[in-house]
Amino acid sequence: MKLLAIETATEACSAALTLNGELSLRYQVKPRGHSELILGMLDELLAEAGMSLGQLDAMAFGRGPGSFTGVRIATGVVQGVAFAADLPVVPVSTLAALAQRAYRELGESRLLPAYDARMQELYWAAYQVNSSGLVELMDREAVVAVEKVPVPSGSEWYGIGSGWMSHGDQLLDYLGRDKLKGIEPAMLCSAQDIAILGENGFRQGRAVAPEQALPVYLRDNVATKKAC
Repeated sequence: MKLLAIETATEACSAALTLNGELSLRYQVKPRGHSELILGMLDELLAEAGMSLGQLDAMAFGRGPGSFTGVRIATGVVQGVAFAADLPVVPVSTLAALAQRAYRELGESRLLPAYDARMQELYWAAYQVNSSGLVELMDREAVVAVEKVPVPSGSEWYGIGSGWMSHGDQLLDYLGRDKLKGIEPAMLCSAQDIAILGENGFRQGRAVAPEQALPVYLRDNVATKKAC
């Protein structure tokens, strides 16, 4: 499969190209300037592979939640590029992609990704890794007050993302420190994991037309269990 993925919802701007199992990545942590960076990354990846957009099977993008501006950038870019090349698009949850990265890099399989949503709220979800090595959403994704996050059953959970940086002590006290195996608050979402989940989403029939590739902010939307 040939898929191009983009992710701009956090401080990291990244793009990834998968070609029949081989992946190339461009990744840069830069709080601003994603709109300038992302198109250059896409051009570099395609030029390096000697490919045109028309040779791709699909695109994938981080549909949120995350920075309002960042999610809008990813949505606008993928809609424009995919429409011009007549490509289907796979929307991928940025919480799921963050959890997938934690599994890929740390080997953790019970994951609590959290982004700081401001106003003393978090973008929050719980994921577990299935037998195929892909994260699966438990219950739902939500935007929720720090003191009201859903408490997952069991223990050995691993916290990741900016929500744990801004509200880590409060979360540990609220959830119970015995539930947490550890935390990695500095971890950011990557297009590599958007690509991994995007390929699976394409195989599962979750690709949409470019004009249907819409952002998810969670303040006015709730993701269903198939979100990843």
